[in-house]
Amino acid sequence: MKVIVFGATGTVGRLATAQMLEAGHDVTAFARHPENLPLRSAHLTLAQGDALDAARVEEAVRGHDAVVIALGAGASRRSTIRSRGTLTIIRAMQATGVRRLICQSTLGAHESWSNLNFFWKRIMFGLLLRPVFLDHELQEQLVRASGLNWTIVRPSAFTDGPALSRYKEGFGPAFRKLSLKISRADVAGFLTRQLGDATYLQRAVAISD
Repeated sequence: MKVIVFGATGTVGRLATAQMLEAGHDVTAFARHPENLPLRSAHLTLAQGDALDAARVEEAVRGHDAVVIALGAGASRRSTIRSRGTLTIIRAMQATGVRRLICQSTLGAHESWSNLNFFWKRIMFGLLLRPVFLDHELQEQLVRASGLNWTIVRPSAFTDGPALSRYKEGFGPAFRKLSLKISRADVAGFLTRQLGDATYLQRAVAISD
C-alpha cells in the first residue's frame, strides 16, 4: 500500500513511518524538515512541505492509497496546526480521490472525556493544555464530516517504553481501569495496523494501558 504520513518527523510519526516500512508499505514522509527523519529505504520518499500549504499538500497526497495524520505542535500549547492541517489534508484527499484516512487524536476527546481521571480533566486538559485539547476536538469534528473512510485513534498519554501490545482498545467511555498511559511505539503499531484492518472504520477508537 502507498501511504503518506503527515507529521512524519514527530515522536509518533517517526515510529509509525518505520513500522509501516517494516510492514512492507511504500511510505511518503511529509514534514517541514523530512531530512531529519533518521530512516532511509528504497520504499521511503521524503516530501518537504507545510501542512497548511494547500497546493503542496494536494500534490503530495495524489496517488496514495491512505493518509495517516500524526501532526503535532512540539512544545506549543496554543498551536492550531492539528485542526488547520487536518482540514487542508482532507480537502486534498477530496480533490484527489484518496479515501482512507487514519487520524491520531487524543483520549479525552468528545465522549471519551469520561475515561479520564481528575488530574487530566481538571489540571491538564482543563487548564494547562486546554487550547491543545480543544484543537483535537475540532480536528475530530472535521474528520467525521469529511465523507472519507476515516478512523480516529485516541491514545492516552505517551511514554517512551517499548511496544508490548498489552494495551486495551475499543473500550467505551464508562471504562475506568486504565493507567492513562501508552508507549509511542504501541501507538505507532496501532496506526500501522489500521492500514489493513477495517474493524474501526468510521469509528473513533480509544487505546491505553
